[in-house]
Amino acid sequence: VQLQASGGGPVQAGGSLRLSCAVSGRPVRTYGMGWFRQPPGKEREFVAGIDWSGGATSYADSAKGRFTISRDNAKNTVWLQMNSLQPDDTALYYCAADPKGRRSRYESEYDYWGQGTEVTVSS
Repeated sequence: VQLQASGGGPVQAGGSLRLSCAVSGRPVRTYGMGWFRQPPGKEREFVAGIDWSGGATSYADSAKGRFTISRDNAKNTVWLQMNSLQPDDTALYYCAADPKGRRSRYESEYDYWGQGTEVTVSS
């Protein structure tokens, strides 16, 4: 399974970005998917997760109400819509796949990772 994250870039505070994660190699429909981020100089942290069906999601407190994770299994793609971005959201964003189909908050439960896409929010 290969994951390709895209859609990052520079944005001003209050703006929006939509990150995409294209999955190839195997159909994404059985995988739980997650977004994580690593701010400069900090540890990687959970942002959002979605189960294999798209029927259940989970969010970090920092993402609730501003970010939305979604998926289209027919397109083998997962998205992270990010609104009301703030400088604290500046990070390298990674998508990840969990073969057990969960929406886990834990990195250890994801077997496959993309290369990351950089988001820079300026004030």
